[in-house]
Amino acid sequence: MEQDTKSYATPLLESPPSGTASRLQTLGNIIVSIVGTGVLGLPFAFRIAGWLAGSLGVAIVGLASYYCMLLLVLCREKLAADGSPVEAKTYGDLGYRSYGTFGRYLSEFLILIAQSGGSVAYLVFIGQNLQSIFQTHSLAFTSYILLLVPIEIGLSWIGSLSALAPFSIFADICNILAMGIVVKEDIQQAVEGEFSFEQRTAFTSNLGGLPFAGGMAVFCFEGFGMTLALENSMQDRAKFPRLLAQTFGGITLVYMLFGFSGYMAYGDETRDIVTLNLPRNWSSLAVQVGLCLGLVFTFPIMVHPINEIVEVKLKRIKYFYRQNRDSNDSLTRLGKIGIYISRAVVVAVLAILASCVPAFGVFASFVGSTVCALISFVLPATFHLKLFGSSLHLWQKALDSIVLFCGLFFAVYGTYNTIVGV
Repeated sequence: MEQDTKSYATPLLESPPSGTASRLQTLGNIIVSIVGTGVLGLPFAFRIAGWLAGSLGVAIVGLASYYCMLLLVLCREKLAADGSPVEAKTYGDLGYRSYGTFGRYLSEFLILIAQSGGSVAYLVFIGQNLQSIFQTHSLAFTSYILLLVPIEIGLSWIGSLSALAPFSIFADICNILAMGIVVKEDIQQAVEGEFSFEQRTAFTSNLGGLPFAGGMAVFCFEGFGMTLALENSMQDRAKFPRLLAQTFGGITLVYMLFGFSGYMAYGDETRDIVTLNLPRNWSSLAVQVGLCLGLVFTFPIMVHPINEIVEVKLKRIKYFYRQNRDSNDSLTRLGKIGIYISRAVVVAVLAILASCVPAFGVFASFVGSTVCALISFVLPATFHLKLFGSSLHLWQKALDSIVLFCGLFFAVYGTYNTIVGV
């Protein structure tokens, strides 16, 4: 039974070759996996929560995310030490080893929803920036998203993800450039004396804004499902926790400084995507265009785990699969057509959902408050408590329980506040 379940497991995230990545390569992979478009929404989160509350919130989320990533690594090491016949390579594997088939389905379902949310956020981000860039054309936000559909369908049909991987790095470079321009604007306004700390809120009087900002902060720490793949790819896996701590510390500090700088620069005028606040000059427009191009080519990578799950179901249909399953080309012609159609349908559905999203900030906070909170905090703590059981010290059980219940509370309360409105 265990072997059958494993054979149908969906590899949600492709692991790099085991034990081949150097320290520097692993560092780069961690940064690319974690840092995403959500960082450009942090100044808006600081506007909602206040610069002091926002800074503390990002620090707490960063620390909690790091701790829960370590829990996943510890759970896999525990299974390996116990001589588990099935190696835990993915989040779904840990779910299966903890709670059986239900645990696998729940873990993979949440990652599927999170990937869908991230993909929709990409489309919303691109659409809002394109609308800002081409203001004179008077096209609606929805029109820009629908124009992307044929392009994204064509890109989703590309067989090799490695051909698109450099664009993910390119998008991160554009993120850094955008952050640099925002910081420059902040320094310029500080020098010119156009704002003071008294004009900026340190801690919001609207407590409902704190979960909203927290959801945005959780959304910023992307790539949680890549933890096991990153650790497995490193040559010296014993050094992974220390490297992860150093990287997380640096990323968290950068997030805090950027959120602070963006809010200080634009105050109550801060938009949900801070690039929309940038002046319309060649450098700002170039960064916005670069961000859009990078995300257009990175979108198929975000959608890939969704396609994998759908295609595993399709390949079970007998008309889609040849009788000789050992063949390298086991799909029938009808099966190949079905996969092309399914990928097109996935892109179209995500585009329709994106066209219904009111704003990037609200949606990012909603995704962060719901599935991201469950994946990042609730499930790791639950797996750790289940797999280690009575061997844990009282303080470890207490800490895991605090993370678990805070994650659940944050998910429920944050979702309510996002839906009701800040």
